[in-house]
Amino acid sequence: MNHPENPTWIARSYGKINLGLQVLDRLPNGYHQISTGFCFIEWSDRFSVSPADELSLELNIDTIPSDESNLVIQAIRHLQKYADFDSRLAIDLEKHIPHAAGLGGGSSNAATIIRMINKMAGLGLSNADLADLSVQLGADVPFFIRGETGIASGIGNEITPLPIQPDAWIVTVFPNKSSRTADAYQLCQPNPEPEFDLQQTLTETSIEDWRYMIFNDLEQAVIPRIPEIGDIRDQLYELGAVYAAMSGSGSAVYGLFDQEMAAADALNLFMDHDYPSNLTPPNFHPDTGIYRMD
Repeated sequence: MNHPENPTWIARSYGKINLGLQVLDRLPNGYHQISTGFCFIEWSDRFSVSPADELSLELNIDTIPSDESNLVIQAIRHLQKYADFDSRLAIDLEKHIPHAAGLGGGSSNAATIIRMINKMAGLGLSNADLADLSVQLGADVPFFIRGETGIASGIGNEITPLPIQPDAWIVTVFPNKSSRTADAYQLCQPNPEPEFDLQQTLTETSIEDWRYMIFNDLEQAVIPRIPEIGDIRDQLYELGAVYAAMSGSGSAVYGLFDQEMAAADALNLFMDHDYPSNLTPPNFHPDTGIYRMD
C-alpha cells in the first residue's frame, strides 16, 4: 500500500482516428487548413505517476526517447509557464499505441499528463483553460484535453464538439511502418473546394455511404510510399468493412464494421500476420478518469 503522502496516480491515454481529412489550403507558415472528424479508439497507453526526488520518465519501449525531446516532458515544462507545481515526478508510461501511426499517441500522452498534474497538484484549471494553453504542443492536443468527439478545423486545433463516435465496430491496424506527418502534408495537393461538406456528411448520412463521400486527402501522398496502407484498406473492405481509410497522416488504417463477428475475424487475421491491431466497440467512450491509488 502506498503512503498517503506519496500516492500513485494512474490514467489511460487513448488514441484517435480521423473520420475523413480534407486538406483545404497550404498556409504561408507551413501549416495547413484542414477539416477532419476526430473520434476515439480503445487503443490506449497507461500512465502511473507518483511524487519523487526528481523528474523521470520510464517507458516500456526503448526506441522512444525519455528525455526532454519526449512530448510528455515538453508538456510538463510548458505547463510550468502557466502554473506553479512540483514537477519532481516519477512517470511510468506503458506504451501500446503505435508511434507515428496517425493515431495521436504523442498528443494524447501530452494531454493526459497535463490533466493528471492539474488534478494531482490541485491547480484548478478547467479543460478549456488546459486546451487553450496546450495548443502550442500540437494541433490535436486540445482535442484530447477536452475528451469530446467533433469536427476539427483551422490547423486542426479548432474543435466543434459533435457526437460523431461511430455506431460500429472499429478495427484499427498498424502496418509496421511509420509515416512522417511533415512528408504527408508536403506531398499532398490541397483542395479548397471538396465535393462534400464533411460535417454534414458525418452527421446526416449513413456509414454505408461514407465510402463514396468521405476521403482522407493525405492517402494520395502516403500510399505510394507505404503501399501496405492501401493493401490493408482494401483487405478491410473485402473482410466486410462498410468504410475503411487511413487515419490522419498515417500509417494506421481502420475499418468500420456492422457485425462484431466480422470485425473480430478481421482483427484476428491481421494479428495472425503480425500487424498490431485493436478492436473498439460501437459508440465507444474513453475513460478519462484520473485515479489515486492509496
